Amino acid sequence: MTPPGTSARRVAFASLIGTTIEWYDFFIYGTAAALVFNQLFFPDFDPIVGTVAAFATFAVGFLARPIGGVLFAHFGDRLGRKPMLIASLMLMGFATLLMGLLPTYSHIGVWAPVLLTLLRFAQGLGVGGEWGGAALMAVEHAPEGRRGFYGSWPQVGVPAGLLLGNLTFSLISSTVSEEQFMAWGWRIPFLCSALLIGVGFLIRLKIAESPVFKEASQRAQETRAERMPVVEVLRRHPRTILLAAGSFLATNATFYVGSTWIVAYATKHLDYERTSVLNANSFLAFVDIPLMIAFGLLSDRIGRRLMSLGGMAVLALFAVPYFMLVDSGSIVLFLLGGMVVQACRTAVYGPQSAFFSELFSTRLRYSGASLSYQLASILGGGIAPMICTVLYGATGSSMAIAAYVVVLCLISFVSIYLLSETYKRDLTEEPAGTAAGAGG
Repeated sequence: MTPPGTSARRVAFASLIGTTIEWYDFFIYGTAAALVFNQLFFPDFDPIVGTVAAFATFAVGFLARPIGGVLFAHFGDRLGRKPMLIASLMLMGFATLLMGLLPTYSHIGVWAPVLLTLLRFAQGLGVGGEWGGAALMAVEHAPEGRRGFYGSWPQVGVPAGLLLGNLTFSLISSTVSEEQFMAWGWRIPFLCSALLIGVGFLIRLKIAESPVFKEASQRAQETRAERMPVVEVLRRHPRTILLAAGSFLATNATFYVGSTWIVAYATKHLDYERTSVLNANSFLAFVDIPLMIAFGLLSDRIGRRLMSLGGMAVLALFAVPYFMLVDSGSIVLFLLGGMVVQACRTAVYGPQSAFFSELFSTRLRYSGASLSYQLASILGGGIAPMICTVLYGATGSSMAIAAYVVVLCLISFVSIYLLSETYKRDLTEEPAGTAAGAGG
C-alpha cells in the first residue's frame, strides 16, 4: 500500500518539525550543562568535579530514554504511532519549561540538583518515545524505493534542533553580560520551549496514522495481535537489536562529544571564545541538514549497509587528525575537522530511520527500532561527555579521546558488517533474516 506523495511529504514535514522541537529541548540542556550548570547547581564542587556532575545529570536523560522507548513503543505497536508522537512531545515540553523556572542551588540547596535530575529524566522519557514514532511515520508513509529519502527528514530534526538551540544560546550570550547570562539569560532557551511545543502539537494533530500500521492492525484482528511487543521482539530478534545498537554506537557518541564535551573543552582548556564555539557548532549543524537528506536519498540507490560501513571506516581514520585540528586553537581548522566528522556521521545517520525500520516486522517495528536506538544512546551518547571529561582529567591529552572514538568506530563497523542489506525489503512482509548469516 503506497500512499500519495503529498501525504508522504506532509508526514515527513510534520516529523521534521516535531523532532526538531524535541531535540531542541534535549540539546539545550547539554549546552547549559557545559556552560553554567556546574556553577549554578553544583557550586561546592571542584570545577572539574562539578563539570562531571553536570554531565552526569546530562547522562540521566539517556538512562531514561530506553524506558521511554519501551513505554511508548509498547503502546505505539498496539495503539498506533500518532498518539505516541503527541504524548512524547507534550512530556518533553513541560519538563523543559519547568527547567527554565527551576530555582538554583543558592535558593533551595540540594533540592535544586535533585529536581534538575528528575526533570532531565522526564526529558529522556519523552525523547525516548519520540524517535521511533517519528521515524516510523515517515518511513511507513514513504513510497516504494524512497524510504531512505523520506526517513531522513525526522533525522534532520537532530541537527536542526541543535542548530536552533545553539543559535538561541549564542544570541543570548552575545547580547547580555556574563553576570546577566548566569543570573537569568540561560533560562530563556528553556522558556521558549512552551511556544515551540504548541506549534508542534498543532502540526502533529493533523497528520494521518501510518497506513502500514493500519493494515497490520486489521490483519491482527483476524489472527493474534502481539500483547507485549517489546517482550516479543526481544525474544525473536535479540541479535538484530544488539547489532543495530552497535551500528549506531559511534555515530551517537561522537555527536555528543562534538556538540557537548567539545564546547566545555574548547572554552575552558583551549581558550576558544564561547560565542565562537557555539556559532561554529551552529554552522556544523546547518551543514548536517543537506548532507543527511542527500545520504538518505543515496541510500535508496546503493543501500544502507554499504554507506554506513564507509562512514565508520573514514571516521575511525580521521579521529586523531580531528583532535589535532581542534587543539590548534584555530576556529577555521575547528570547522574543517568538524565538517569531515559530520559527513562521516551523516552517512550512517541519514539512512538510519529506513535501515532500522526495515529490520523488523510492522507489529514489532516501533519496539525493535526504539530499543536498538535507545540502547546505543546509553552506551554511546549518554556517557560520552562524562567519559571524555574523565579521560582528559586523567591524561591531560585529547589523544585519549581520539583513542576512545576509534574503539567505538571499530565496534560500529563490525556491527554494520554483520547486518544484512535491507533497502529492497517490502515493509509489509516478515523479515527473512536481518543479521548476516543468521535469522535475526
